[in-house]
Amino acid sequence: MIVKTEEPTNSNQNQVIIHYRINFKYVCLYTVSIPLGALIVCLISAYIFQYDDVHETHCQVFNVVPSISAVTGISPQKYIWRISIALHIGPRVIISAVYKAYQFNMINPFGESHLKSKAQLWLNIAYFLNLIETGALCGVTYISNRENYPVHEKLFITFMVSSLGHMVACIKGTRYAAESRDDIESVKEGLKYKRDLLMLSLMCTAGLLFFFLQHRLFCFRMAFSMFALCEYIIAAANMAFHISVVCDFPTEDLIVGKIIDDQTFIDDCSGDCKKFQ
Repeated sequence: MIVKTEEPTNSNQNQVIIHYRINFKYVCLYTVSIPLGALIVCLISAYIFQYDDVHETHCQVFNVVPSISAVTGISPQKYIWRISIALHIGPRVIISAVYKAYQFNMINPFGESHLKSKAQLWLNIAYFLNLIETGALCGVTYISNRENYPVHEKLFITFMVSSLGHMVACIKGTRYAAESRDDIESVKEGLKYKRDLLMLSLMCTAGLLFFFLQHRLFCFRMAFSMFALCEYIIAAANMAFHISVVCDFPTEDLIVGKIIDDQTFIDDCSGDCKKFQ
């Protein structure tokens, strides 16, 4: 497809050749559905066929809910999980960059300077923490607790801290961007949704630490199952938070193309080309 555009800084009209176009909503849904589907497959298959393996702990006490690390760290489930993470990492990085650019464009250039500065600061922090979160997710995926527990544990902690920090920074950045254009009502519902997910994640993180200490130090019965349950809720809240970007710009498209001027268009385009206004 070829469309005609006009840049505000140039009186000449340009041609945009679109090679590929997809609704950005579908990219976001794909990015979340791949790891979610893989996790469900890993959990069900491990629970049915490898029950003893995924419930084995150093305490040797009764448990009913295996951890995410357990169900994604055994074979063949670990291959399913690793493939899913590999498939979704690229789009996830693109979504992070697009979301940052979108929110920056939502900042009113004529708004109050302190609101603009705060919005830019928090959005940059959110983007930085999101990249760390993505890298830590790769780490805990490809370095399992069975292969190298100390490294896996540190990467998991990094993932948790960066994930919660990203949520906080994203909420603050979005709010300040809306305040800079005096339009807080437009993001009020979305912010409430994000805050609820943040509070759920914080509560489950506290539970995660509490039950982990109970299991690790005292080997309480079912403590590890409660730890694993908190882990699944945190994972679900994390995915729900990231998919909330669909609500922010559901009608945008992801486009691969190039811009050429009229002369280049005349020289390169054959007579069969059609222009779309």
